[in-house]
Amino acid sequence: MELLYLEEWESHIPDLESSLKSALTKTFKRLNVKVNYEVDLTLVDKETIHQLNYEYRKIDRPTDVLSFAFLEGEDPISNIKNPRILRLLGDIFIAGEVAEKQAEELGHSLKREIVFLFIHGLLHLLGYDHQNEEEAEKMYALQREIIQEVEGL
Repeated sequence: MELLYLEEWESHIPDLESSLKSALTKTFKRLNVKVNYEVDLTLVDKETIHQLNYEYRKIDRPTDVLSFAFLEGEDPISNIKNPRILRLLGDIFIAGEVAEKQAEELGHSLKREIVFLFIHGLLHLLGYDHQNEEEAEKMYALQREIIQEVEGL
């Protein structure tokens, strides 16, 4: 997994990278994905996520997390399990300022919020969605289960 973020986040959030890698490993283990992979994570500012949200989703406001799958329109989990298929999952963008606000409102650490949003974005890359109530229940339950397994939050 490649992590792209400003140095200020590294000093601001101790052990963020190890928690993100743990979340990635636990997500893949839970979904029985056993091959090499690449996920790019970028922490961005509120303006950047707003611009991306508008450009790609036509929603004119900032959001907390966006993910862009490399295997769009296919069954990503099946393809990832197949060792002959390229294993680049996609990109995840998290708005640091939005995550900070949400962490404060929810009464938990910024690190926990970023890891939670990372898991959310990762599940999208793996084909999960929340377009209807049934999908949402399944995805959010899985997200909650995985975050509980990540130590140090």
